[in-house]
Amino acid sequence: MINIASVSLAQPLETIADELGRSFGEYGFAVVRDHGIPQDLIDAAERVSKAFFALPDDVKRAYRIAGGGGARGYTPFGTEKAKDAELFDLKEFWHVGRDLPEGHPLAPFMAPNVWPTEVEGFRETLSALFTAFEVAGGRVLEAIALHLGRPRDFFAASVADGNSVMRLLHYPPLAEGAPEGAIRAAGHEDINTITLLLGAEEAGLELLARDGQWHAVDVPAGALVINVGDMLQRQTNGRLRSTTHRVVNPRGQAARRARYSMPFFLHFRPDFLIEALPECVGADTNPPQPPITAHDYLMERLREINLA
Repeated sequence: MINIASVSLAQPLETIADELGRSFGEYGFAVVRDHGIPQDLIDAAERVSKAFFALPDDVKRAYRIAGGGGARGYTPFGTEKAKDAELFDLKEFWHVGRDLPEGHPLAPFMAPNVWPTEVEGFRETLSALFTAFEVAGGRVLEAIALHLGRPRDFFAASVADGNSVMRLLHYPPLAEGAPEGAIRAAGHEDINTITLLLGAEEAGLELLARDGQWHAVDVPAGALVINVGDMLQRQTNGRLRSTTHRVVNPRGQAARRARYSMPFFLHFRPDFLIEALPECVGADTNPPQPPITAHDYLMERLREINLA
């Protein structure tokens, strides 16, 4: 049995910061309720997501951006695979990123979004959800800052205009001809700062704990699953863990149902230098990794998972 924190973001952050920090340090995961993302917006996002993935394959593939590393638009089924995995994941997805004004200094790092014209309300709904995710993520980062003994706005400058990405995920029902051993998402760690996940109520999400065992993550309806990404793990020199996790295939009737979810990968600014915080380095810790910009680190990792 694992003891992942499950907290309400409606509480004063001072009362939940250390519980979140404990959970992120031990498991890399926590569950957050009362996150402030309106349920009607979540419902609308699910509707437009399902409408897009129901489009004919050739229509969806028209939104695949060659050479874009999957950063925007559509990535077809059987493209992404986990680092060191032999088989591709059984999923397709769509990416929405940050819209920057022309001439913005970070514009070279972030491609413009593309929007499908076939689904009414797609752009408006998902732009609103992107903003809502960012607000919720900022509040989680404030709690993490308090846990680390820093001012609550410590992370604000490093994620301002960050290269965050919202992913619409579709895991189709398992087909008879699925490759032996392939699963919906093989064991992996997230690259970014923190991830906020909607739609994890459907069974399948598992994390790999320190005991070497896979444990299911139990999520109340409507709650967010939050996990630490590799960038924050690097910045905290491993004090907060980026934990291996996966989405396993369901059994029985559930195998014949599609699974949909919406993770938001909150990123540092591309020009932010990731280096270990001094309070996370000591005689009893691992030596810190060398400083690296968030963009260079992202590119290094995307190459490992077949997206760059």
